[in-house]
Order: sequence, then structure tokens, then C-alpha cells
Amino acid sequence: MLRVRCLRGGSRGAEAAHLIGAMLGRAVTGWVQRAFQSTSSAAAAQPQHAAEEEHVTEPQQQECPVCSHNEWDLLEEVIVGRAENAHVPPFTVEVKANTYEKYWPFYQKHGGQPFPEDHLKKAVSEIEEMCNILCNEGVTVRRPEPIDWSTEYKTPDFTSSGMYAAMPRDILMVVGNEIIEAPMAWRARFFEYRAYRPLIKEYFRKGAKWTTAPKPTMADELYDQDYPIRTVEDRHQMAAQGKFVTTEHEPCFDAADFIRAGKDLFVQRSQVTNYMGIEWMCRHLAPDYKVHIISFKDPNPMHIDATFNIIGPGLVLSNPDRPCSQIDMFKKAGWTIVKPPTPLIPDDHPLWMSSKWLSMNVLMLDEKRVMVDANESTIHKMFENLGIKTVKVNIRHANSLGGGFHCWTTDIRRRGTLQSYFH
Repeated sequence: MLRVRCLRGGSRGAEAAHLIGAMLGRAVTGWVQRAFQSTSSAAAAQPQHAAEEEHVTEPQQQECPVCSHNEWDLLEEVIVGRAENAHVPPFTVEVKANTYEKYWPFYQKHGGQPFPEDHLKKAVSEIEEMCNILCNEGVTVRRPEPIDWSTEYKTPDFTSSGMYAAMPRDILMVVGNEIIEAPMAWRARFFEYRAYRPLIKEYFRKGAKWTTAPKPTMADELYDQDYPIRTVEDRHQMAAQGKFVTTEHEPCFDAADFIRAGKDLFVQRSQVTNYMGIEWMCRHLAPDYKVHIISFKDPNPMHIDATFNIIGPGLVLSNPDRPCSQIDMFKKAGWTIVKPPTPLIPDDHPLWMSSKWLSMNVLMLDEKRVMVDANESTIHKMFENLGIKTVKVNIRHANSLGGGFHCWTTDIRRRGTLQSYFH
């Protein structure tokens, strides 16, 4: 029987293919030779055959570097995004539907161009300091590759330029030992996966499962080109009717619309996550996991973790401005619902792609430690009252790019086991 060994370490795909091809070549040659050799010749070849068998050995078993079941177990390894080279996405219909009217002139002026240079430099510096603090807290930090996002690309369905690799939570989800690449809905993020592929290939070679959800074509049919978004009232009405800028033309979802609690995952239908995408995840994760659809009074739903952020077993931060329509089922399950205080971020601070509620977009380092905005003193007190130590970091300029600590990270490994927390 021919055995193909797993390649570990830094081997490239081409090298892997070369080695496997060479092995196949040797094996086929050996079979042909043995078929036509005499009995004595075959006997003489036995030592060489034994040497080949000894060379093709099974790899030593090692612990998979990817394993995470929830949002609060002890964090051991994390991917932190990059602000370098970040570009403002072109002002397309799906971007307009996910941004606030006050910033539309900014997108019209800067779409396809770099974010303001001085602001971006400060964001880069803040994230570097965040990485240093994570390391000091005992967490291994990994980073995506720097990429030139200004390059324009064209598919048979659309033309766009890129955006960034700042928010790994949007594109990558870890469920157990599996990394799932999300089929995101923004055209400016079509090739964002390229920044993470070297890391994912490394994890795969070391034993992780790797799944890429069906890549959307992002054809015009995926978007409601006439989506009415003149006022906040328009958004409320459309969301209440279950109408969003993304249609059901093909599956799409951002990983950040899901939040994990062991065997149960919770997801919202949003501007970037449609029911086809949710159904794909339901079927993919069944029967080991159950996916629950929940909804909120939110005029612009996009990413669940600044609305409903699970921070411990049976403990969740629930945005008081966006109440959960299914909150009673969590109360019946015995969960503690905590309403975070109103954010303190000033009105004049630019938040081009998010709301002030990034204050609750925190990263749990374990059940008793949380990474939180250094400027949000009221939420510090809230965590202290919960018996949770705050690790304070300032990423105020990085917030402007669309995320808090949870958004800027994807946890690769947490020390814990798969359990059920929702009954």
C-alpha cells in the first residue's frame, strides 16, 4: 500500500506536489520492475524495497495548533489584523447600505484611495501596541501578510479595488479545530483571503481542518440595487420587514455575524449575511453544532459582536440600544444578561464603518481577564463589578477602520473543551 505522508513546517505547495509526485513515480517504477523481474532478481531487490518503505514513514502525531470552542476560554494564540495599506472601499451599493449618511461624502471623495495618512499611522501604532500587550499577557500573536490593496481587479461580474486585512474576525471563524473562510459580501473584500493564506496553510499542514465556504460571484443580482436608505427610519422599516441590501441570490456571510458558545452558535441575518449563507453553515456544522438565528432592533445590522457579545458561560453583553427579540430564551436557559453602559467616545471622532458601541466589542483573554478600551472608564467599572480584570488598551484610531478588539482578532487556540452551555 502506498502511503503519502503529511508535510509539516514551512514547505510550499509546489514542494509538496514535487515530493508526492516523486514518491508516486518511485512506487510505479518499482511495481513495473517487479512485474517483469525473475524470482531471483525480485529477491535481490528486497533490501532496496525495504529501504523505501522505511523512508515513507508515518508522521509523528502532534497537537493541532487550532482549537477554539467559545469566546472566553484561556486564549493561547490569536491572529491580529493589519492596518497597513488600508484603503477606503469604493462607494458601491453594499457599502452605502452599511455606512451612516454623515460619512457618505467621505466615501464619495476617498473611495478607492488610502485612508487619511496621519490617522492610519496612528492606527498602525495602536495595533502594534495591542500586539505587544497580548504577548505580555502570554498570548502568541500571528499577523496576516501586508498586501497592496490599491490594485484594481476585474471578474466577469464586477470591477473593484481592495480594502484591507484589518478585521480577521470578519473572514475567519474557528470552530473546534476547523478554520472556516467566510464568503463575505463586499466586493472590495473579494481577495482579502490572500493575506491570510500563508497562515492558514501553515495551520493546515500542522493538522487543522480548512474549509472555504462557496465563493460568491458578487454579481449584481446579489444586491438590491434600489435598496432605500435615505433615513434611519427607512433602515428600521426595511430591517423589520426582513429586507436587506443582500438578496438570496447566492450564499454570503461575514464570520463576525456568528458568535460561539460551545455546541451552540448564534447568528443574525444582516446586510452582509443572508439566509442562504446561514443555511450553508447549519448544514456544514450539523449534527455536532446547532446554529440559532436571533434578531435585534437594529436599523443597520452588520456583525453581531457590538450588539450581542458572549463573554462567559451563560454570560452575555446585550446592547441596550439594540434589544434582542429572542432574549427570553436566554433568560429561560439561565443566562445572565448584562447591559453595558453608554459609550464615552466623542461625537467628533470619525467612525467611518461602525458605531460607538465598539466599547462592548471586547476580547476575553479568559473568564477573568478582558481586553477593553482604555478610554471607556464606565465599562471598566462594569467588568470590575463582574469580577473580571480589565487589560486596558487604546485603539481609538484603529476603531475608525471599523472594529474593536473582537473585530481586530480571530482566536486560533483557546485552552478548553467542547461543552453545551445552552439548554
